[in-house]
Amino acid sequence: MSLAVLRTRLLMVISAAGFAGAAYAIRAAMDGPVEQYSGAAFSAAIVYTIVIFIWPPISPLPAGSAAIAYCWFIEFAQLTPIPAALSQRSWLARQLLGAQFDLIDVAWYPVGVIPLVAAHWFLRARARSRTDLAPAEP
Repeated sequence: MSLAVLRTRLLMVISAAGFAGAAYAIRAAMDGPVEQYSGAAFSAAIVYTIVIFIWPPISPLPAGSAAIAYCWFIEFAQLTPIPAALSQRSWLARQLLGAQFDLIDVAWYPVGVIPLVAAHWFLRARARSRTDLAPAEP
């Protein structure tokens, strides 16, 4: 495994922890729509970091699409009784699957992912331009 892959994966773990910390801090400090909507956005951001962790060379748009599709899949799965039943038995399941469908969350997942796609695209473009500007080996 290359040093770049290890560095990327470490950054994704740190990022996911930061997003989770921010979500829980907002939840502890506020109540109402800000808490709810930011939670959806931050959970989608965490899914994006998981996608990058699993496959570091993935391009930003496919990574963002995968993260949003996964979040939507989980949200629409909440229309069935399975996530609610699992969430009643486990705190972890509740965090991962939620308990009830909320159409507004469907709109907030891209809000958490789109800025990361833009940042990822920018950083990849910058890295490529640095590689292109590097002197050729003799």
